Amino acid sequence: MKKFIAIAMFVVAGIGTAVAQETAKIEFKSETIDYGEIKKGSDGVRVFEFTNTGNVPLVIANVTSSCGCTIPKKPEEPIQPGETGEIEVKYDTKRVGPIRKTVTVYSNADEATKSLKIKGRVLEDESSR
Repeated sequence: MKKFIAIAMFVVAGIGTAVAQETAKIEFKSETIDYGEIKKGSDGVRVFEFTNTGNVPLVIANVTSSCGCTIPKKPEEPIQPGETGEIEVKYDTKRVGPIRKTVTVYSNADEATKSLKIKGRVLEDESSR
């Protein structure tokens, strides 16, 4: 009976370990986008590229920003293992001054919440001075 219990414990532990390894993993090419210095009204669209390095499909449940001046767009379909995806962010470049915002990604990855950063500076248009 003790042998049966010991074997059962090893089987349960082995199954638990195998299940724990079945996960999506999100790996970003870069976790910060630097706009640098850009002119007022210029194109504010940038892209965070990522890869699912896990072994199950990656589902991006939600993407939020720390300010209404930044609009993120998430992929609608699951990202299969080994495939790449994009999270698009659009910053309102009509706002002059420094850019320091956070974009938060919620997913089924092993790290369920991931914070990404955008930074830079929007310069005043020379002709409006």
